[in-house]
Amino acid sequence: MTRPALRLILLGFFLISASSAPVKKTQDVNIYSFYINSTVTSRYATTIITSRVANRLNESQEIFFEVKIPKNAFISKFRMTIDGKSYDGVVKEKADAQQQYSQAVSQGQSAGLIKSVGRTLEEFKTSVNVAALSKVTFELTYEELLTRRLGKYELLINAQPMQTVADFKIDVHIHEKPGISFLEVTGGLSTNDLANAIKTTRADSDAWVTFYPTREQQTKCKDCDKNGLKGDLLISYDVERQNPNGEMKVSNGYFVHNFAPLDLQSIPKNVVFIIDRSGSMHGKKIKQTRLALLKILSDLSEDDHFGLITFDSQVDLWKRELLKATKANLDDAKSFVKKITDRGSTDINAAVLEGVNMFKRQPQAGSASILILLTDGDPTSGETNTERIMSNVRKAIGSKFPLYCLGFGYDVNFDFLTKMSLENNGVARRIYEDSDADLQLQGFYDEVAVPLLTDIQLNYIGVSNLTQNNFALYFNGSEIVVSGQITDNNVESISTEVIAISKGSKVTYQNTVTTKDVIDVPSEHEDFVERLWAYLTVKQLLDKHVLLEGPEKEAVKNEALKLSLKYQFVTSLTSMVVTKPQEGDVEVADKPKEGKESHRPPVSRYPSFTPRTGYGPSDYASRPRVRGSRPSVRGSRLRVPDFYGRSGYYAFDTPNRAPTHVTRTLVAPTQSAVLAVRNNRFLLPADGQTKPLCFDVPIPHKLKLLQDSALGFSMNGKSRGSKTGFQQIIIHYKTNHHLTINTSSINYNDGQNNVQYLWGQEPSQHEQEGIILILRDNEMDVTIGSIRVVIVLHKKRKDVFLWPAVWQQPKNVTLSGILGKDKISYEEIQGSTLKIMDNDVKASWDEMTDYRFPSAPVVRCWLVPFQAVMNGEISDFTVTQM
Repeated sequence: MTRPALRLILLGFFLISASSAPVKKTQDVNIYSFYINSTVTSRYATTIITSRVANRLNESQEIFFEVKIPKNAFISKFRMTIDGKSYDGVVKEKADAQQQYSQAVSQGQSAGLIKSVGRTLEEFKTSVNVAALSKVTFELTYEELLTRRLGKYELLINAQPMQTVADFKIDVHIHEKPGISFLEVTGGLSTNDLANAIKTTRADSDAWVTFYPTREQQTKCKDCDKNGLKGDLLISYDVERQNPNGEMKVSNGYFVHNFAPLDLQSIPKNVVFIIDRSGSMHGKKIKQTRLALLKILSDLSEDDHFGLITFDSQVDLWKRELLKATKANLDDAKSFVKKITDRGSTDINAAVLEGVNMFKRQPQAGSASILILLTDGDPTSGETNTERIMSNVRKAIGSKFPLYCLGFGYDVNFDFLTKMSLENNGVARRIYEDSDADLQLQGFYDEVAVPLLTDIQLNYIGVSNLTQNNFALYFNGSEIVVSGQITDNNVESISTEVIAISKGSKVTYQNTVTTKDVIDVPSEHEDFVERLWAYLTVKQLLDKHVLLEGPEKEAVKNEALKLSLKYQFVTSLTSMVVTKPQEGDVEVADKPKEGKESHRPPVSRYPSFTPRTGYGPSDYASRPRVRGSRPSVRGSRLRVPDFYGRSGYYAFDTPNRAPTHVTRTLVAPTQSAVLAVRNNRFLLPADGQTKPLCFDVPIPHKLKLLQDSALGFSMNGKSRGSKTGFQQIIIHYKTNHHLTINTSSINYNDGQNNVQYLWGQEPSQHEQEGIILILRDNEMDVTIGSIRVVIVLHKKRKDVFLWPAVWQQPKNVTLSGILGKDKISYEEIQGSTLKIMDNDVKASWDEMTDYRFPSAPVVRCWLVPFQAVMNGEISDFTVTQM
């Protein structure tokens, strides 16, 4: 029998995690591959977590799979594969799923825990009984629209497998059609010990981030130990915004419009802070509130007007009127803030209404008004009926300005704050009782500190089923997203109009886009615009559902449910039913409310098992467990959707171009110099530049691809007559290790024994004397010391060939060979002239296919002569013997 019922959970930045508790018998359970892959297309992120786990015992045991995902995400797929048979989760209406759940509990089976963990995570957990010496694959997919805050999108990836994993990969591919303006990777795993395992590559509209640590490296980060990795990567980026009308994308009868205009003057704001000083704010809460307010006051612009209200059972005003943010007024306000102390009960109704009255007594033409309420509890004084409070506040505000509610801690009535915020064009945000609570408060204020537009209306012709298209305010560093369906599939263009109020004037943005533009995305994500529309529509319908009553409420619920079921989203209206292999056992995954754990108490047959709770902000873990000795297995092996983001060299096939004689000025090959002989083309990332370099190597040749004489490592490749790619690649290590890879098989010889693999066989791995060989799908992954390379097998119709890709090179070591350079610096001088190693080089801007990735994406690069970057002739990089 197995443990049923799981519940599900989701995170705020775009985050992924898989982990486990300490393992008592690591030899019993082995995570032999751990993959996390995120593909972000126009801010819509699809993440797949895949973990492959082996039971090494001679008896069956239960293995748990736990992952933590963003709270704002929707799970859309879950699958377990055992002995070649797959068991898929199915999304159903909650009422239908409840019947199966109740039946499982009545049979004495355990209920899977579902809980929110930390600030931004929710947890999904299930288990399965795995036969002796057998394997299980877990695969989870979830989807999320990334939100722009403070000028950037953030994707947080957490990894805590809690054991070293031979086949460990994190791959992120970002595709943004207007171009990527900046990309940054930080976090606990971005340390000196692991810097060489993190690679970033950028090319026009694409960026790749990879994290491929060796087993040795997995024990060397700041918080790592013998149990493996423990930490996260934070990937931050933004896009180019050259078109003030925004960015429109059309695909398969759907469109999405991203609107974030720049070069606007900020609108002066009127902000009133309403601060709870009741007795429950005693201690750290009130101290952190004072710290945050002091910093926020320092950041006010001199054109702003502000007010301060404190409340318990009575309401006190710093000043009866809004005052301009002059130095004298700010100094006086800071003195008031320093004296705020906790006392009494909580009269939220009177405090918020007094804030509204401050705006009414002193209206400021041409400004934006904002109310910010901070409280940590329920109303306990004055008007205590939350429905009447919401009615009073709604009537007083009259949709004239937004109310933002910040709920401090877990005692607060967060449902009440959420509804009151939504009714008044604002949002609710929970402030967590951690050491950085003051920074959380300040961070929220920063998001609304600079209003740029008010009364924004986005209009479209020839569309239907629009998501929200009118907004009260647009803040600097944010973004407005509208999506909808195209009513006429034969229409050739869509007209957009944005009308808003800027500082002192009305502004209009107009644009027309063709529906015939082809969006360059992987085939498995070609429906991303439709799914983005569905995701955004469901999110907004669920918000409306909170506010409405009667027949309208039911209609909105039914529409949200219909879309959730159609797109297999696990939302607050649906559950995922997982039928397990053993005797039809059932588990049900539900999405919990913000800040709440499962409303279903766990029914456990194993009272000795106590799940961890109370995760801290950095404890983004997931951990499969094994019954009995209870070792834990965490992790996720990710089925990678084609893009890998490896650093180093990209390879391309293009017609040969005759190289120009190199003097001081080097001239790039040109399109007019096409010869019958073809080239292999390699791309070289450039330091400090978003545009990579590329160069041609004529074929056929036997090439020295990579060599480290000190390590005794060499990799040579034999190209294929006049065709693209390589027919054979051979790796030598020391004197007795030889790996021969061709298009049909892989042979490894250590001087005594021979191991053979065939392409297409089940994924396998082999370890010996510091060498790790991993065969997966159409890749052979080779790690020798601090060098990691992957040989990719490409199949183009009947044409089959190999491509080498360098994933990792030793730091501060000069390698030789075609792939020996990690990066190179250059400077754009004028036009198509580059300065490379003090030489002026004529280059041409070209477009090519990159065969280093299985999906062979198209990228652009500066095409330069071989000699300009390799500092030698072709003959210096050829070998006579493989």
